[in-house]
Amino acid sequence: MSRKPIFRCQMPSIKFESIVIVLLLALGFECSANPIALQWAAVKTPVQFGVRAESIGNYNAGCLSGAVTLPVNGLGYQVMRLSRKRFYGHPDLTQFIENLGRKAFQQHLGVLLIGDLGQPRGGPTLTGHRSHQTGLDVDIWFLLSQQASFRKLGLNERETWSAPSVLLDDSDAINLSQWTLNNEKILELAARMPEVDRIFVNPSVKRHLCMSATAHDWLRKIRPWWKHDDHFHVRLKCPAQSKYCQAQEPLPQGDGCDASLAWWFSDEAKAPAAKKPEPAKPLALPELCQRILKN
Repeated sequence: MSRKPIFRCQMPSIKFESIVIVLLLALGFECSANPIALQWAAVKTPVQFGVRAESIGNYNAGCLSGAVTLPVNGLGYQVMRLSRKRFYGHPDLTQFIENLGRKAFQQHLGVLLIGDLGQPRGGPTLTGHRSHQTGLDVDIWFLLSQQASFRKLGLNERETWSAPSVLLDDSDAINLSQWTLNNEKILELAARMPEVDRIFVNPSVKRHLCMSATAHDWLRKIRPWWKHDDHFHVRLKCPAQSKYCQAQEPLPQGDGCDASLAWWFSDEAKAPAAKKPEPAKPLALPELCQRILKN
């Protein structure tokens, strides 16, 4: 039986909108989650320092100045889960999504259903992600909607539709009733865009691509990661003008269809040795993020 998340903490010294408190209580949070995440979740509007948008810090500990809103409807894409209000990102990210949607439309691949980008000023979120903090990450469902090709989805549909897994009965096998060649084409389109740093997918998806893709040069950017069986996670490179953005380590050479991929299907990967969990370390955001938060 599933349980609602219960987190205990001291309330941070910041005034919250009453709707935030009501939402947290409705979700079953006692006093809420990480107090730092609470502060970032309470912010409703972007803020900008300087003349251009800047991603600050790293993908798992950072923030965003000058975020823009991704329009919830665009050519070849529609945004889901609008109530989460995570449709903010660096302008490079929103432009990437619009460009990918346009390519999908032009090639008749179906409509992209867009999940989370980030919060108005980036930063840590209450639920769902460790990353998505600098406005350079987006989740895109594997479900390519044909219904959305003919109309705008309603608010209820955007909240209640689920992103189905592309795995067969929680196994390592791909469910070919959920996976199509169009999914592969979308991933290839995204991977070939120069601003993309890497794309996270379920290890089974990576293995399937290794076995079926005719060209492997783009597979280097496709990286296996736990879960990610119902969506793929695109991560952009640090923008050229974001001097405080910390890039991730370079990708290994090769297409990744080697022993490093085989490890993901090992007992070690599926059931890591049990060990006493280490105490969670306080999240250390760049000092500049305090200005972004408090302004």
